[in-house]
Amino acid sequence: MNVFKAGNYCFELGNKTLIMGILNVTPDSFSDGGAYINPDKAVKRAFEIQNLGADILDIGGQSTRPGFQMISELEEWDRLFPILKEITGRLDIPISVDTFYPSVAKKAIDLGADIINDVSGCKSSDMLKVISKSKAGLVITHSENQKDIRSFFEEKLAEVMKFGISKDRICLDPGIGFSKDRQQDRWIIKNLKSLKIKGVALLIGLSRKRLVAQYCENGNNYSRLPGTVAANTLAIQQGVNIIRVHDIREAVFATRLTDAILSS
Repeated sequence: MNVFKAGNYCFELGNKTLIMGILNVTPDSFSDGGAYINPDKAVKRAFEIQNLGADILDIGGQSTRPGFQMISELEEWDRLFPILKEITGRLDIPISVDTFYPSVAKKAIDLGADIINDVSGCKSSDMLKVISKSKAGLVITHSENQKDIRSFFEEKLAEVMKFGISKDRICLDPGIGFSKDRQQDRWIIKNLKSLKIKGVALLIGLSRKRLVAQYCENGNNYSRLPGTVAANTLAIQQGVNIIRVHDIREAVFATRLTDAILSS
């Protein structure tokens, strides 16, 4: 049985598509920047995401949209801490923290986070040291101008295992929109099956992104919803285990039907 382990949680892969709900506590995220910068609103939204049916909560304090302005690890933690201290131990789903700073990852894990979502692709070996000293799961994203995705995944898996991190604690993300044009994004979704590594969780994060906006209304989040659902459905057919989304309820309903058809 293939599983993804995250802290005290263990997800069986292949049973159902897992929904990772996005909570951006930033002023400048491309889709919902500023909506949850207030800690009280962010805490309320965290519980809403759970109640809407998400399997994982992914909280981020730094925007990684195209052209983003990097903030310091101190500022990122100042955004995350007030929310994390209120929700850890109170949610019934694992908490993922979106950060590429090893120091922020360590603080988050010490506070109770179950997953670290590193969109840098774990450039820093210090991140792997932090994960190796915990039970946390780790999402590794193919980003920037790195080598082909399959080779990157294979080399990263070999690297993390040298740190004593088992592959059942790893989730791989091909990085839709990260230093890729729309043709490359489309190729990824069409060829996800060839990128999937046996026994390792695969995640896709395409919710409301430029790939979707290209075929929908650019400035309207709601109008990007049908495109997001369509692309995620294709990704699930290709073997993706986790979809990272803004619109939780719609994703839950769509994946229920998709999973039911594919398992028939």
